[in-house]
Amino acid sequence: MEVKYKHEKSPESGERLQKVLAQAGVASRRQVEKLIQEGRVKVNGSTVSVLGTKVRAEDEIIVDGVPVKKAEELHYYLLNKPVGVISSAQDPRGRPTVVDLMKNVPVRVYPVGRLDYDTSGLLIMTNDGELAHRLMHPSYGVNKTYRVWVKGPVELEALEQLRKGVELEDGKTAPAKVISRSGHKQHLLEVLEVTIHEGKNRQVRRMFKFVGYPVVQLERIAYGPLTLDGQRFSAGNYRSLTIEEVKKLRLLVGLS
Repeated sequence: MEVKYKHEKSPESGERLQKVLAQAGVASRRQVEKLIQEGRVKVNGSTVSVLGTKVRAEDEIIVDGVPVKKAEELHYYLLNKPVGVISSAQDPRGRPTVVDLMKNVPVRVYPVGRLDYDTSGLLIMTNDGELAHRLMHPSYGVNKTYRVWVKGPVELEALEQLRKGVELEDGKTAPAKVISRSGHKQHLLEVLEVTIHEGKNRQVRRMFKFVGYPVVQLERIAYGPLTLDGQRFSAGNYRSLTIEEVKKLRLLVGLS
């Protein structure tokens, strides 16, 4: 196992060990603290079990016997995921993955959360493990907006159910913001936009199926402050996030 991290510059005092490892994507902050307390982390050959221990860029860090390599800078991308691509690093069935689409970037990046095989749209790709963990954690309540196509017209009662929350197999959903945008009479389809902050598996599809309107097509158009509308690249393409976009994402989940 090769573990990589980026150390923030702080020549006088260094950076807290658990923060360095969490940023590297070794594990969540809480899990990293457990690794340290269990004596599974060494710095310059000595086992470290005290939380808050600070390390410098030149220090040698070992996790479970594996040296932690000083690595590349943090990278952030916005990918317009197409239908028919898996939101993971690899697929046992050999289907194309979002990582395959990012082969030309200078570092290995991973998806923040997942979009279903049949769902397209905005997906954040990064090697910033700490940010990814927080964006996906339900306690931070990051909003995600989807454009939904269903066979209409959709009754007002169904919309109200979605806005109040519906009872799924794994629990009741939080209230959703739902807006009816337009209808395509020739295809009897209605287009809606729904905003949720949870991340239950295939949640939007299950919500609409519950109220009697199975999803025909689904696209994520916003994640926190990032939006897909107005982007000048088609499905399967990506771009780097701007410094301001990264700042907004980090501030959203309490990172400096």
